[in-house]
Amino acid sequence: MDSRLKTLNAQFRLKNPDRRFQDLKNYSSELEANIANLLKIRERLAERLYGIHKIHANYGRVFSEWSGIEKEMGDGLQSAGHFMDVYAASIDSMLEEEDTYADALKEYLYFADALRSICRKQELLQYEVEKLEDKLVYLKAQKQQMEQGVDVKSGFSLKGMTTKLFGADTPEIREKKIQQLEEQTQQTEEQLQAAKWELSTYIDRSLQDVERFKRQKVRDLREIFINYSIMQIKLCKKGVSLWNNTKECFTKM
Repeated sequence: MDSRLKTLNAQFRLKNPDRRFQDLKNYSSELEANIANLLKIRERLAERLYGIHKIHANYGRVFSEWSGIEKEMGDGLQSAGHFMDVYAASIDSMLEEEDTYADALKEYLYFADALRSICRKQELLQYEVEKLEDKLVYLKAQKQQMEQGVDVKSGFSLKGMTTKLFGADTPEIREKKIQQLEEQTQQTEEQLQAAKWELSTYIDRSLQDVERFKRQKVRDLREIFINYSIMQIKLCKKGVSLWNNTKECFTKM
């Protein structure tokens, strides 16, 4: 089905596209772009935070080495070095927690792609309906012309040439062709009715699914953003606490 959709996508344009699905397709592209940009910003920020925290391990190493040559300042420097090491290591668990929120956000990249798949399926069903409608119009026009005794042709054709050479169809042959056209018309009408029913059913079901997904999206994204904010607050509070402890070490020296 997907390969067929991709092939048809470049070959056909709907005469009467459904505006609801056009809007949905645009929304899915914008949603995907926003989430992708958000994830890129988060990734860059996480890399920088990781670097900032890890470089504090150099403070810890220097303070610890320095404490070895100091008598009065030794304990304070050693304790300060310890807190710097804790600060440097604290980012690891925080980034692991942050990854879970990023993974949850990535799920909505797949959601956006799923929305586009829904739109492509609707386009294909709509295309089938329009194709059958065109076929029905053509068959009815052929039948009408045949009943009026008009040859269906345009420009040069083998049928037109054979008609000139051997004469027009006999009444029996013409009646047989009219009967064949009637059968094809009836068959096409049945196919069109079935195609319209399938399209209508799909539209109703898919729009209900989309509304349900959108409500779920709001709940999920609200939870992700709130938890991410809480995590950042915890990280900042932990940093403030460690720096206050480090300041006390220096104060007691």
